[in-house]
Amino acid sequence: MNKKKYVVELKDEEKDTLLDLIKSGETKARKLNRAHILLLADDGRSNTDIAAALHTSESTVYRTCKRLVEGNLEFALNERRRPGAKVKLSSKDETLLIALSKSTPPEGRTNWTMQLLADRLVELGEVESISDETVRRILKKRHQALAEATLVYSQCRRRIRVADGRCAGSVCRILRSQASDCEL
Repeated sequence: MNKKKYVVELKDEEKDTLLDLIKSGETKARKLNRAHILLLADDGRSNTDIAAALHTSESTVYRTCKRLVEGNLEFALNERRRPGAKVKLSSKDETLLIALSKSTPPEGRTNWTMQLLADRLVELGEVESISDETVRRILKKRHQALAEATLVYSQCRRRIRVADGRCAGSVCRILRSQASDCEL
């Protein structure tokens, strides 16, 4: 595999910065490893030697040197942001899910399953698709919060309110989808 070789030539102030970073002892291990890679690469050692000395892979050494040559020292030392996946349900949708899980299950069932809850959310048009695992994680996450902030059901407005008075969402549209009249 013919990879372009990136030659690392550190300035004196960059070397001092890296040495101070290593001596401080309050830095993340990955950042320390990259600092060691850059210092060894500046000494003229090969990627294979650096990888063996630091117990890391050659590709890590290659990428770190590449990031220094193409960018700067900060770019080479720090990781890129990892934004993660977009949130499937808003807080109102999560509240709807919780209210739905507390309501009576569909006919012929004694309990709601995670898959039934996921299917019902899709039927209601809250999301295009959602997995039963996502439903499980949301219910698990919110279970403790709900236990701490007990829910209050408002008779006149048919809304779920948290004990401190904040509105948690409407129960009526869930019940309408299950029965013709809304009784709370």
